[in-house]
Order: sequence, then structure tokens, then C-alpha cells
Amino acid sequence: MTTLLVLGGSGRTGVHVLSQAVERGHRVRALVRNPDVLVAPDGVELVAGTPARIDDIRRAAEGVDAVVSALNNSRASDNPWATPVSPPAFMTDATRDTLTVMTENGIRRIAVASTQGAGDSWPALNPLMKGLIKTSGIRHGYTDHHGVDAVVRASDVEWVMARSVALSDAPSRGAARAALVGTEKPGFSISRADVARFLLDSLEDDTWLRQAPLIWNDR
Repeated sequence: MTTLLVLGGSGRTGVHVLSQAVERGHRVRALVRNPDVLVAPDGVELVAGTPARIDDIRRAAEGVDAVVSALNNSRASDNPWATPVSPPAFMTDATRDTLTVMTENGIRRIAVASTQGAGDSWPALNPLMKGLIKTSGIRHGYTDHHGVDAVVRASDVEWVMARSVALSDAPSRGAARAALVGTEKPGFSISRADVARFLLDSLEDDTWLRQAPLIWNDR
């Protein structure tokens, strides 16, 4: 049994991480701003705090074996032009602090939810999607994802960054397809439940260690 720290556990992907991790028999701890409003699965320990404060991460990381980050740079809605809610570098700063705490505590592995087009996958992104990102509020989240990519790659821990294609709330379709950018043509979408499964799988095997594969559901 492994003790996991989940960041972003109250989000739409994070809630799947929590439930699936418990189903797998892990001890699960989630750092959340308001534990009173999160209906967490039985067995999840909720720690009040925010990944925007390193001391809160330190409290939550005590006795932890691995970390899953499902953090997101939020907007007021899913509308591409919606107002950003999170600070511009929320994910980057939280990830940098998490990696610091991991080093302090000898925690070796982290699985990070990323997105298609982050980091070195940007050149392969559809030109129309690039145009939308650059002219809408989505650009703030992408700038933050690029920052996360950089700080994770610069770290000495064991990491996997899962670059999802378009996320959906559809039911799980089973194991995600995964490939490095440019090696396969990805599908168009992936269920958040299957993103969660891939993140947890990444803690248990070395297939994608220190890599950032695209992940998708088959058409």
C-alpha cells in the first residue's frame, strides 16, 4: 500500500484520481482549500490548505510516498474567453514548491496532468488551435503549463507528464492510448476518468518515466 498526495483533488479530473486511488488500495491524502465542500470517497484524508503555500504542501506531504498533480489554471467558465481565476503562474509555482518538498522528504515520484501543446509539443499543435489559444483566455493556462513543463524537466525526481487531448466527462473507456508527440496520430478526446487511470498507472510502472506522452481514447 502506498500513501499518495493528490493536488487538485477537488477538480474534475482530480475527483477521479481520488476515487480510483482508493479503489486500488492506496492511502490517499488531498490538499484542498475547503474540505467542507468536497464530497470525497471514504478513506481520503482531506488536509485544509492550498498548493499556493509551500508550508501547506509540507504539512500534506508528511509520510507520503508519491504525488499526483491534477492542478489546473482556472477560468470563470469553460468559455475560451472567460476571465482567468487563478494567478498567472499558479501551477508553475505550486509545482516548483511541490518538487522542493518532495526533495526535502525523499519522495521520488510524481505524475502530472498536462495538456497537448505544452512544452516541446507546441510545434505539433494544430495551427487553428494555436490561433485560438493565442487570442483567448486559454493562453494564460498554456503559459502556466509551459512553466510546469520546464520546472518538472529540471528536477531530479522521477516524473511523468500526461499530455491530454481534449478532456471530456464521458464514462471511462478503459486504458488510454499513449505515444510521444509525432509518433502516432492521436484521437480527439479523452475521458477525465481515463486520465486519472493513466496518472495512477504512471506511479506503478516505468513505461513513461521522465517522458511526456500524449494520451487519448481510441475513436
